[in-house]
Amino acid sequence: MSTKENAAVSQLLALLEARYALRVLWALRDGHAQTFRLLQDSVGGITPNTLNTRIKELREAGIVSHGSDGYCLTLSGQDLLKRLSDLQAFAGKWQLGQLKKAAAPAAPPATAASAAPVTPPAPSSPSSSSSPSSPPPPAPPVDTAS
Repeated sequence: MSTKENAAVSQLLALLEARYALRVLWALRDGHAQTFRLLQDSVGGITPNTLNTRIKELREAGIVSHGSDGYCLTLSGQDLLKRLSDLQAFAGKWQLGQLKKAAAPAAPPATAASAAPVTPPAPSSPSSSSSPSSPPPPAPPVDTAS
């Protein structure tokens, strides 16, 4: 990609990365104009101030317009959503994969050898400490404080 193409993509992504920008576009995807209140309800959870800001940015970018019936996508906005239309198909496949991954077992079951508890050796009695096969008793701790 050329530097100009990179700059254009960066500008578009910066616009779309703004909080709720894609949701506003998605709410307008059906082509029906929406009033401010209806658009706010369609987006869900957006404050009036944030919605005003997103609408202003999207209008300045030529993606959203306002007519007598309310807000709607411009031809440029419709073109953008057509290009993003594969998002819905991808989202469905992705969600299915996430559900399958969550349902799959996290780790394979343990084998009998790895599941067997490890028992420490039994302590030896003082009479058996002279036996050549038993290890010598541990040395007493050395006081290094002095």
